[in-house]
Amino acid sequence: MKSKISEATGLKYQPVCLLWSDEKPEDAVQFKKGKWGCTMWLVSNAAKGKISCCDRNTFGCIGAGVGLGFGNQYKNFIGGEECFRYFLSTGNKNWPKGKENGTELKHYMQDEFHDNYMNGEGYLKSPDHVADFVRNLPITEIPAKYVIFKSIELVDTEKEKPKSVIFFTDADQLSALVILANYARKSNESVIIPYAAGCQTLGIYPYREAESENPRAVVGLTDISARIYIRSQLGEGLMTFTVPYKMFEEMESNVEGSFLERPLWKELVEEKLGSISGGL
Repeated sequence: MKSKISEATGLKYQPVCLLWSDEKPEDAVQFKKGKWGCTMWLVSNAAKGKISCCDRNTFGCIGAGVGLGFGNQYKNFIGGEECFRYFLSTGNKNWPKGKENGTELKHYMQDEFHDNYMNGEGYLKSPDHVADFVRNLPITEIPAKYVIFKSIELVDTEKEKPKSVIFFTDADQLSALVILANYARKSNESVIIPYAAGCQTLGIYPYREAESENPRAVVGLTDISARIYIRSQLGEGLMTFTVPYKMFEEMESNVEGSFLERPLWKELVEEKLGSISGGL
């Protein structure tokens, strides 16, 4: 499958399709059972042309288990969901149970994780704020064994239907996609940027939007932990823009006749290409 949007916006990487399946694709890359890993590694491999996947035993980290639709995996965090609340905020050293867990299990933890476990990541102000964060997540149990990431060019829509499509964009391309998302809508708020893990903006938020009559796109990679991994895999300055498949088809159908064919956008793209070639 080809994407008109990709061609018109000059994306460096082809869009990545997220699919559900009960069968693992041949030669798909996957984390080992029980091993830590960041979902962004799976998605970036797909952007580079490889097929990747995960299941309930190989999603890499607790947040990704939640984010990709394998239920409330925060209950399985070290010390349970309450310890996760301290982990994401002020740190487990600030309450007895968490401090005891961190001390007893230190030799099982990597240094960076132990530091975050004890001192907190500081992403939310308090454990109570984290409890609200978890409560507001559209936590999902998908009805399939695998979540698969595959470059759009490798998808045969006669045999498989993506749940969503993920674009890796720079600031100019993100601006274009926001415009295109609203191009044929009666509302001008067809894009959201929730505070969430990078994988959650690729998974459970687009899953939720897919159930809507007028689904919205989800901007992601505002998660700085995920940005570290994307930077090392795909380069600087990228954001994700994820759309449920129905919305992708809508946006694809609106490329022709839109601003993407007008001189201003073409000038912006040409200036970008010129600056890149001029720096070589």
